[in-house]
Amino acid sequence: MKWEDSMVKIQPIRVRIAPSPTGPLHLGTARTALFNYLFARKNKGEFILRIEDTDIERSEKKYEKEIIDYLKWLGIQWDEKIYRQSERITLYQKYIKKLLDSGQAFWCYHSQEELVQEKEEQMKRGEGPRHLCQHKDQSPKAKKGGIIRFRCPDKKVVFNDLIRGHLEFDGRLLGDISIAKDEKTPLYNFSVVIDDYEMKMSHVIRGEDHISNTPKQILIGQALGFPQPQFAHLPLILGPDKSKLSKRHGAVSVSWYKKEGYLPEALVNFMVLLGWNPGTTKEFFSLEELAKEFSLERVQKGGAIFNLQRLDWLNGYYIRQMDLDDLTKKCLPYLESSLRGAGGDKAIPFDYAKKIVALEQERLKKLSEIGDLTKFFFLDKLDYPAELLIWKKMTLQEVKNNLDMLEEKLSKMNKFDRKSLEGALMPLAKKHGSGELLWPLRVALTGQKASPPPFEIAEILGKEKTLKRIIEAKARIK
Repeated sequence: MKWEDSMVKIQPIRVRIAPSPTGPLHLGTARTALFNYLFARKNKGEFILRIEDTDIERSEKKYEKEIIDYLKWLGIQWDEKIYRQSERITLYQKYIKKLLDSGQAFWCYHSQEELVQEKEEQMKRGEGPRHLCQHKDQSPKAKKGGIIRFRCPDKKVVFNDLIRGHLEFDGRLLGDISIAKDEKTPLYNFSVVIDDYEMKMSHVIRGEDHISNTPKQILIGQALGFPQPQFAHLPLILGPDKSKLSKRHGAVSVSWYKKEGYLPEALVNFMVLLGWNPGTTKEFFSLEELAKEFSLERVQKGGAIFNLQRLDWLNGYYIRQMDLDDLTKKCLPYLESSLRGAGGDKAIPFDYAKKIVALEQERLKKLSEIGDLTKFFFLDKLDYPAELLIWKKMTLQEVKNNLDMLEEKLSKMNKFDRKSLEGALMPLAKKHGSGELLWPLRVALTGQKASPPPFEIAEILGKEKTLKRIIEAKARIK
């Protein structure tokens, strides 16, 4: 029996994600939410969303809304209502008072200057910085300018991390931990302990950057007589240079990925493989499949390397699997943006957009590319050097002669669909050279080095616009 299965028999599985609404939803936070969600679903447990908004100065409702909206967009659905720390102040007051009354917490009145000096002296001695408060045995009453600290006991803190194994910390090195600005304003290491207890969290699954907080939270929990949850610390997401993921490695907010046209299915698939190994060669998973297969036992200890090219590859795969109507709906905003960039302001007919999207579905890596790839459909006049019309060693005069031939042939056509265009032009291409004839045609129609075949493009542009662009290409040669 796996340890995860045995844990289910001991107590109901309850996990949480507890983001602060002080900025956009970070990719790392979204991945932590995903791992918690999958762990809960795998073990028939519950996944809770808790907003840690006690930082009044930095918390904003717009960021809370973004957290909620983008978790939903990813398909990560929580159980129960959304909990907010700002609505739980009375609860924190009760436990702050309990610690103060027992002497396990105290008021500290050291100034910022004194704290800085203490830190500098400790570092000179080669010690880890920590505050050792001289006030803790004097029991001063609450007055202006103080904060509340927890008296760390002189003992070792030992726990089994479900990913990293046995971990041990020396409580003497933690110092006296700040837990509240006052009776009504708890700080992170205190409020998280209260919330996890009151919400009956069985497991705390979070990033390894929280490992240093864990012994502090364990000691606070022990002082209050709380049962200890199981801890699991996920590997950090690292850039290609193996440093912590930052903006210089690419955008890190989920909103950016959505704006760029990454599909939620691709982003979920990408995130779950940042630190988790399925144990097979399988590369594509639905959320439902992941909920069955996920296991903390297969989460790696080392950092997970972020690779945007892999995300592009995954996203391209999911785009190719999409129903064309659904893909067109998702691409329309990008196409209309491209139309506005070309000076147009009319809505694009759905059937027309569908033809354009069908041309690029196999090439798209993200939805935002559709605008640049197909902007030639919306421009009144293309801008490109005449030399781009040249196929290999052709001269510009030879290019012009072939364009004359194309104009004459196409002007006589009554039906202008792809099949008719191929039937009319392929015999000429065989006679005069496929590249020599069709390369200048494709460039004349698109102004680009790479594009879909010219027959499909000409069909969408229509006879009048196709002939107009061939004439403009000849004029460019003159």
